[in-house]
Amino acid sequence: MSILVLGTVALDTVKTPFGVRKNILGGSAVHFAMSARFFSRVNLVAIVGEDFPEKHTEFFKKKQIVLTSLIRSRGSTFHWEGEYQGDLNTALTHKTELGVLSAFAPQVHHSQRKIEYIFLANVDPDIQKKLLENMHAPKFVGLDSMNYWIKHKRASLLRLLKEVDIYVANDAEAREISGESNLLKAARYIRKIGPDMVLIKKGEHGVLFYCDKFLFSLPAYPTDKVIDPTGAGDTFAGAFMGYLSKVKSINERSLKRAIMYGTILASFNVEGFGTERTASLSPNEIAKRLKHFERIIRPN
Repeated sequence: MSILVLGTVALDTVKTPFGVRKNILGGSAVHFAMSARFFSRVNLVAIVGEDFPEKHTEFFKKKQIVLTSLIRSRGSTFHWEGEYQGDLNTALTHKTELGVLSAFAPQVHHSQRKIEYIFLANVDPDIQKKLLENMHAPKFVGLDSMNYWIKHKRASLLRLLKEVDIYVANDAEAREISGESNLLKAARYIRKIGPDMVLIKKGEHGVLFYCDKFLFSLPAYPTDKVIDPTGAGDTFAGAFMGYLSKVKSINERSLKRAIMYGTILASFNVEGFGTERTASLSPNEIAKRLKHFERIIRPN
């Protein structure tokens, strides 16, 4: 059981009403990997700078994340600095420093090119396309993006959507790419562009899943302990894709189960800064919360 993720490895500075953390481990590929590792062997494709602390590399190894295709390059690691206020649903970005990410060309080791489950986490769609061109006959490809790429690399993103199996977006991104305010209409629009499946994350309001054969919506896991929501969507995607790669079956039942696991892992992620909570998480904690979630959505 293996999965490959392309994305960012970052040093984040995050401020929320609960405190400030400077230069902590973050990035889309990191949050994805910290979640997917509970289900599958994670192969990380990313780039870091010469300032990237060795302790983080050792941390990845302890979590059994494969670093064969992690590049260390001259320059500084991608850095994001942001702040959450109020209901913590939206981040205010103070600073973004691309560093070595600005010249990133993914290099996939030959031993990883036959991995069948691939997730293209949030980076430039042209970089995502290059990664996909290096893979041999993938079975299931997931794609994430963000409003910046929808606005500034729309043509590249639309071309890429024709080559993936599922597009994972939050509600704002789904509306941005489709021009539709209604999320069901937005999902239908995106489906017509190319991907067989569309998964729209609605934050505290749960998830909408759409494909030609069926659609369904699941709520979020209720929690009153939200410390730092950074990476919650990537954490969701990691569990979702990780579970599907484990069961090796794509159908209505497995998709619903994958979404449930994604919901649960995301609910843990927000309980601490960065990877604090997912780093200490145990399979028993996941199983316990999943059972509670099942009782909530299936009370009888």
